[in-house]
Amino acid sequence: MKPIGLGLILAVLLGVSAYAQERGPVTNLPVPRFVSMKASEGNVRRGPSLTHRIDWVFKRRDMPLEITAEYGHWRRVRDRDGAGGWVHYSLLSGVRTVLVEREMLDLRIRPDDDAQVAARLEMGVIARLNECTLKWCQLSAGGYNGWAPKADLWGVKPDELRD
Repeated sequence: MKPIGLGLILAVLLGVSAYAQERGPVTNLPVPRFVSMKASEGNVRRGPSLTHRIDWVFKRRDMPLEITAEYGHWRRVRDRDGAGGWVHYSLLSGVRTVLVEREMLDLRIRPDDDAQVAARLEMGVIARLNECTLKWCQLSAGGYNGWAPKADLWGVKPDELRD
């Protein structure tokens, strides 16, 4: 009989879905995962090579994207609207950002609905992602820092924890 590892036992007991998460064949990093656009422009191609047609161009630096596949130096990505294609890995960054999905989102000084508001972010603002609890994420945007409900952000998984 094969022994069961402590990691598997904890995953089963805690209901951790990430334990059996698929890994990319090139980087061995989780797929899907979030990244951001390093470049201010990036060609989005129909397939993973320079010979494939450019379908469109991402034109927003720091835009959060989700990697859904890997092939050599190419990553298949999608944006908040589900649009995507293949992008060269050199155009991407591991720096995590999120997109505000709520009009005039309150950025609070603590992860609490009753905490003082530090700033209000408009829908579509890109913010740097810092730490996250089960329901809140700490963000930086426009010189302001604070906490926002995770449900109002795109670019972070609902069950993702960060410190």
